[in-house]
Amino acid sequence: MKEVIKIGRLRWLHINNPTEEDFYEFEHKFHFHRLDIEDCRQINQRPKIDMYDDYYFLILHFPVFDRKNLFIKPRELRVFWGEDFLITVGKTHWIVDKMFEEAKEQEKNGIDFEIGTSDALLYTILEKLMTESVFILRKIGLELELINRELFSGKARRIIERLSVTRKNIIAINTMFKPQLRVFNKFESGKVEGFAVNMEDYWGNILDYYDKMWDLTEDYGELIEGLSTTFDSMQTNKTNEIMKTLTLISSIILPLTFLTGLYGMNVLLPMQKDNLAFWIIIVVMFSIGGGMIAYFRRRRWL
Repeated sequence: MKEVIKIGRLRWLHINNPTEEDFYEFEHKFHFHRLDIEDCRQINQRPKIDMYDDYYFLILHFPVFDRKNLFIKPRELRVFWGEDFLITVGKTHWIVDKMFEEAKEQEKNGIDFEIGTSDALLYTILEKLMTESVFILRKIGLELELINRELFSGKARRIIERLSVTRKNIIAINTMFKPQLRVFNKFESGKVEGFAVNMEDYWGNILDYYDKMWDLTEDYGELIEGLSTTFDSMQTNKTNEIMKTLTLISSIILPLTFLTGLYGMNVLLPMQKDNLAFWIIIVVMFSIGGGMIAYFRRRRWL
């Protein structure tokens, strides 16, 4: 469904589910490149910016949580950006939908817009998306802090699950952000001139946001690897301690088992007719067991 908001000469078209009629209008009314229109027909495109004489076409990715608020997935932002129009195409980030609904409500109530150019509108959209992305990264940072506190709680299964989920989310964010660095660098470097004047500082602010998110992503990636290594070392050490204890128990039981097996044979053995034989064997067994325990303690194996 296509919806339009007019802000003076500026038009914001928001098309959640583009139809063939919309694609036809893109080609014959706006004269967009066919390859850009083809990108709008598909999903999971790589981030990019295509520059033409009279418009730009952007594909960017921003993180959102799934319905269970557990895993992060990318949400595409596809934008045709011209001098007097901005077109957001396809199922986009909820922030964009919310902004459009607020702008539509303002238009309905006759409230004047503070935004007057397509550059300013694009900057506002990107800034809000960056702010939301930073919030998501902060949530991941909080999750890492909680995992760090629980490392010594002994709840191995829960920690493994949380480490796996958090690592998956960090990898997902890294996969989204890394290809977009060169896209945002084009804004600050001046390769993307836009259509308004004095926007360099604003594009620089967007890049600052992005650099901050990228630094956080790298820091969290190193932290999750450190936590995983620490947890693996703790689990390995715990397993070694268990195996060590079981080995020592087996070492103590082995001679006692031999002695009981020996006197369980149906052959003539020393003291088999002695009434005190049972108690003598018990004393010998306790002596062997106690001696081995004392030896292990002396060697600091126990």
